[in-house]
Amino acid sequence: MDLHKSTRSPITAQIIALLGRIYRIEAEIRGTSAENRLLARQEKSGPIMEELKALLDDTLPRVSQVSDLAKHIRYAQGHWRGLTLFLEDGRVEVDNNMIERQMRPIGIGRRNSLFAGNEGGAHTWAVLASLLQTAKLNGLDPYTWLNDVLARMVSVEILNNDLDQLLAWNWRPAEPTAMRLAA
Repeated sequence: MDLHKSTRSPITAQIIALLGRIYRIEAEIRGTSAENRLLARQEKSGPIMEELKALLDDTLPRVSQVSDLAKHIRYAQGHWRGLTLFLEDGRVEVDNNMIERQMRPIGIGRRNSLFAGNEGGAHTWAVLASLLQTAKLNGLDPYTWLNDVLARMVSVEILNNDLDQLLAWNWRPAEPTAMRLAA
């Protein structure tokens, strides 16, 4: 995309159009079984990827070998096996965007933690970040979980030897009546 924005090359426009067709197919089959995704990909996406491969192979000898386009094409060709793995396994995603979105807060948090102030603050920051990420990994809303856990600890509803009940993987919300009383 960045190369197309800077060059407005017809080749990059073709590549983006082909990839757009792949993503439209993925949108249609998202949420279906791995077997269904695999069949749809082999039938619909496979020919598009073959068309993309032919475009890349035909274009590379026609462009300057030191151009950014040539570098991008060589990169794609060098990673072709990984780029087409989604055509062989319905469980594999077409890209790693989901993982990158999950990792972004870690990078932002790491950068923000540079301003913790001192070693004690940094340690507290690391503990809190670990707790919140653990809650997310266990399918919990971190704010709701942490609010409930702190309220139970402060109210002495949970004794020290029962604190394991409040760990994200063991936690159950307080009864609605108890939640109202705590508020």
